[in-house]
Amino acid sequence: MAQAISGSGIKHPYHVPDPSPWPIVGSIGALTLAFGLISYMHPDILGQGLSGTFKALGAWKLLPGFALVLYTMYMWWSEVVSESRTPGLHSPVTRLGLRYGMFLFIASEVMFFLAFFWAFFHFALYPEHANSETWPPKGVSVFDPWDLPFLNTLILLTSGTTVTWAHHALIEGNRKHLVWGLGLTILLGIAFTACQAYEYAHAAFGFKDGVYSSTFFMATGFHGFHVIVGTIFLTVCFFRAVNGHFTPERHFGFEAAAWYWHFVDVVWLFLFTVIYWWGSAGAPIAAH
Repeated sequence: MAQAISGSGIKHPYHVPDPSPWPIVGSIGALTLAFGLISYMHPDILGQGLSGTFKALGAWKLLPGFALVLYTMYMWWSEVVSESRTPGLHSPVTRLGLRYGMFLFIASEVMFFLAFFWAFFHFALYPEHANSETWPPKGVSVFDPWDLPFLNTLILLTSGTTVTWAHHALIEGNRKHLVWGLGLTILLGIAFTACQAYEYAHAAFGFKDGVYSSTFFMATGFHGFHVIVGTIFLTVCFFRAVNGHFTPERHFGFEAAAWYWHFVDVVWLFLFTVIYWWGSAGAPIAAH
């Protein structure tokens, strides 16, 4: 480590990033996107005089913020990838800090999902709080947990196997199997998202149809968003693997993606068990 650091002119084992415009640009993009979402849902937010204009723009007012956020992500992460390949920057101490950071990030995501599970359990155990005698409330037709949800469970568990295969191939220096494992994992992630989109399109209830549908779509939809993010994460790793960026000794970028993907797997197991299976017991199954 000392040799690599001294060879790069760095006199300490810590990584101090260069001044970057992306935090402030990303903040502006996030604020613009948030305003676009609010004006999309509440076009009269700035008064009745502008509500007609906001309604006429429709979903197009989301485009500037969304584009700026995506541009920031691309540029910022490109710099991070470049830093990881610069000798001396990502020392063992820095890589340890990155591991702590990723662990704490996943822990914060656990708290997000805990809130959604808490809401679902609250109404499932005390349905009178949802003005109902039963859970799911009367009139709600649910998904058959052993139909498409079970297929999605198999898809996601299989993807956990393929990403583990890719990880072992990387450790063994087998780039061919690394690329194959990552490619299959990405395809399985896309298949999962496609199945969930089909499921949503054929749901017997809408987001605004009551507390059951709201908690269902919030929990499963938030997870679906994480699957999309994880798929993008793995896709970046796929192209980095093709270009030989990872070595058996230095591949934290891939490790972080694998941790995230396994986290998504585990959350889905809880979702399937609690919401699709236990939480829908006794309710009529929707016909498709």
